[in-house]
Amino acid sequence: MKTIKYVFSLCLVALMIFSCEEEDNLDFVDTVNAPTNLSLLTEITQDNTGLVKITPLGEGVTTYSLDFGDGSDAVAEIAPGSYVEHIYAEGTYEATLTAKALNGDIATLTQSIVVSFQAPQNLVVTIENDPGISKQVNITATADFAMTNQINFGDGSELVSGNIGETISHIYDDPGTYTITVVAMGGAIETTTYTEDFEVTAIVQPLTSAPAQPARAESDVISIFSSAYNDVAGTNYFPDWGQGSQGSSWAMFDLNGDQMLQYINLSYQGIALADGTTVDVSGMEFLHLDVWTADVVTDIEVSLINNPAGASEVPVTRPLTADAWTTIEIPIAEYVDQGLSVNEIFQLKFVGTPWAAGTVFIDNIYFYKEATATPTIAGTWKMSPVAGSLAVGPSPGSGEWFSISDAQVAERACYYDDTYVFGTDGSFSNVLGADTWIEGWQSGSGDACGAPIAPHDGSNAATYSYNETAGTVTLNGIGAYIALPKANNAGELSNPADAPSSITYNVTLEDANNMTVMIEAGSGVFWTFKLVRDGDVPMSPLAGSWSIAPEAGSLAVGPSAGSGEWFSISDAQVAERACFYNDEYVFGNDGSFSNVLGADTWIEGWQSGSGDACGAPIAPHDGSNAATFAYDETAGTITLNGTGAYLGIPKANNAGELSNPADAPSSITYNVTLIDNNTITVEIEAGSGVFWTYKLIKN
Repeated sequence: MKTIKYVFSLCLVALMIFSCEEEDNLDFVDTVNAPTNLSLLTEITQDNTGLVKITPLGEGVTTYSLDFGDGSDAVAEIAPGSYVEHIYAEGTYEATLTAKALNGDIATLTQSIVVSFQAPQNLVVTIENDPGISKQVNITATADFAMTNQINFGDGSELVSGNIGETISHIYDDPGTYTITVVAMGGAIETTTYTEDFEVTAIVQPLTSAPAQPARAESDVISIFSSAYNDVAGTNYFPDWGQGSQGSSWAMFDLNGDQMLQYINLSYQGIALADGTTVDVSGMEFLHLDVWTADVVTDIEVSLINNPAGASEVPVTRPLTADAWTTIEIPIAEYVDQGLSVNEIFQLKFVGTPWAAGTVFIDNIYFYKEATATPTIAGTWKMSPVAGSLAVGPSPGSGEWFSISDAQVAERACYYDDTYVFGTDGSFSNVLGADTWIEGWQSGSGDACGAPIAPHDGSNAATYSYNETAGTVTLNGIGAYIALPKANNAGELSNPADAPSSITYNVTLEDANNMTVMIEAGSGVFWTFKLVRDGDVPMSPLAGSWSIAPEAGSLAVGPSAGSGEWFSISDAQVAERACFYNDEYVFGNDGSFSNVLGADTWIEGWQSGSGDACGAPIAPHDGSNAATFAYDETAGTITLNGTGAYLGIPKANNAGELSNPADAPSSITYNVTLIDNNTITVEIEAGSGVFWTYKLIKN
């Protein structure tokens, strides 16, 4: 072993000489960590001699030294993978292992070594099925006068040895009853044996919920079964197409309040929408589902069935991972490419491999397309009435300093009914009711329920802006806050009069109905709030994609509101300007706006310097700048904010008509009338006495 050490030392010296002109070449030594995961594997010879074989174990170790703990000389320079032998007299000893890393850092471990020439006594063996790993058994044995134990798992596998008191685990191929034998050994020739017939069980149901689903706009998802979205009403999750006679069945499985579908002895079970109900998924891109199974069902076949009058179906098969959630994303194109129309889906079918032999749990069944609008926080939110929903600590997400308990949640009922209302128009309000939780810095007395105190009483007008990319929401308005009025970006308030005019929070939408909000209140003070949506996701009546109606009169101008006296587009002109009539005006439910023009649009002479014709969009009226909108339902107006954002035609604005693209204003306000859910009329007075009118329809 010393020879090995010297060779290594010479190599290191050689490396240092070779690197003498490059001082940084040994910097890697400084990054080496101290040794970890130290242990001693001890094996005593059962011949009453007291001979013990000791093997040091650890990570990041170059050499070990060992003090036997009996007053004899310690042994140094033990190489990793080597062992030493030592003869002890009867007794109990504290052996000390010292491990050294390449950079000289050391770590130590002290472990008891019991040497007795008596047979082990008071042997106690604990055998348990692992709570999280299917068919895994954990065995722990303790005994007096014992150092090691040897386990026969009763399934033909190799014997396993370990230190007494340590847990030894084994995974069986199959559940069932096995005879497990544990032999405790010390320094004596005689051993002590324990035998038990133990039933090894498989985990046959999920222990955790399926992955949380992302927030999606209502227009981007058709949900069949998922708590994250609004499901198609009246759906039958077990229509029983004769599977019951094969021993197949169905149940609604409840995992700590999280419900999921359980298909037992899966054959060809399925889902049927309510009579007369179909869904058109031709505009969707994927079918999503999460499936959990034990190791019986290896594959699941998922069929879509279209057209109740003349049903046709197509299957797609996916493999499953045993004892875990398998997330399945099937492109709708896989069904369409097999010749299936997907415009009238009324049933889904599941087939298991092998047939009718295993159980699956299914959650989050829905069709979706990639987001056409940013996920929205618009709507009404409350603090989640659960322990831990209000917490503070020295790092993001920490509750080290304070985390609200169940008892405190109950005590602060006046606080947990407060709502935080994000309007689809960008407005924000704190709605607190008659009372809320008032702290001493507000009232001058103890913390208790009480009447809201200005400015944190919702009395001031406020707005919000949500940046989904950055994961932030900014409240503008003195006294506007989320969850805790004292926490702001500069610190924590001690006087209501010092309330800032703006606060920015970090926001994570866990799904459409759950939101985590965090703020660093000053330096190193992190507050975390968990909120839940109160009610459905609100939709702005304008949210979605709109285009000018491709019909005569949809674009007009005259000397009065609604007039087409000077110009009203004809059917022939509509056809001529097809490049204009496919332009889209997209209103996001989060308040975003964009002009989506494609490769060409209608270009006028003031933009191009030549005649009016179809052509490539010209900046800034090409949708390249970010923009937002604000809809005032009471006033009947839409305001677009963002240079180059427009409705109808780009030249018309509140000051007149443009003659140069460079003069585009940063904001334009239009009058709007909602004819129905799919039709709006937009008007703008472009200067004095020049009224443009557009008719738009939703795409």
